[in-house]
Amino acid sequence: MEENTFATSAYIATDTDTAFDYLCSLKNLDEWTLFSNMIEQVDEDTWLGTASGYQHNLYYHVKRIDNGLFKGIEWHCGIKYKEYFQVYPVMLFPPDYIEPGTDESGVYFHWLSFVDPKRRVPMIMQGIETVHTSECRSLKAILERNAGRTEAAVGRYKIVTDTIFVDAPIEMGYEYLSDLRTMDEWAHLLRPAGEINSSSGEFLDEYNQKVQVELRSHTLSKYYLIEQDLYYPDHNFIQRCPTIIIPCSYAFGDPEAEGFIQHRITFWPVDKPLRHGKLQIQDFGAESMNIKRFLEGKAGNLESFAQGMSYKPKKALAKV
Repeated sequence: MEENTFATSAYIATDTDTAFDYLCSLKNLDEWTLFSNMIEQVDEDTWLGTASGYQHNLYYHVKRIDNGLFKGIEWHCGIKYKEYFQVYPVMLFPPDYIEPGTDESGVYFHWLSFVDPKRRVPMIMQGIETVHTSECRSLKAILERNAGRTEAAVGRYKIVTDTIFVDAPIEMGYEYLSDLRTMDEWAHLLRPAGEINSSSGEFLDEYNQKVQVELRSHTLSKYYLIEQDLYYPDHNFIQRCPTIIIPCSYAFGDPEAEGFIQHRITFWPVDKPLRHGKLQIQDFGAESMNIKRFLEGKAGNLESFAQGMSYKPKKALAKV
């Protein structure tokens, strides 16, 4: 797994708009984070505040995301105003997005963190799992308490992710991954079984079950979202995998950073194993390795694949 990123998720028993409005207010960080307290408001979407991972203050900035199917935000942090080197995308998935037609209410919160390896101090990545997981728990508790609950609600799904670095230009990655006709090259458990165009087509899976695949592509801020839907018509079952591809230059706040990070988001029922579609996160991971190998080959970066799944800067910067 890519070692410069960390993701945490939770089911929250509140409605999407309430969660979105709460997250858009940076002042609310005072309530649920590990003492990231806002000290001074700088502009409508920016505050100066304390930070749990540093012995100095940071500027906090928020950007809003809404692609029509779900909402989200980005938090940005930096030592200087408007010079942000940490970016934290957050997505809010309604249950109906995961399972169309479900009667489940609430929202699935997904928080992705990028930390520039040139700048990070050891405490950041050593402590990020502990801090962000606990903060996620705190956020869930506050929003559910505000909704009148007295104990943690349990959702029907859990979110599991697969993340990998690809040493190829982001536009090459977007063109490749947003075209369904390339899937036969990298999705080893699916094979074409009919007409395939750039956004939809029919395949057979490893059990010769019919699968209708659809892709939808979106621009989010400085990066892309590619939604991969696998629908099994004989079983009326859909498996969704929204995939973020984000240039390293944006993820790590470093214009010299090359390539992009691919982050695949998957949803798994908590009460029963799946019988159709991908049956384990490793099935998605195997596809990601194929994607990395093919794209890096197309880009002429034949040495990168052997270096592993993580981004490694080619030049060092002074740590902050």
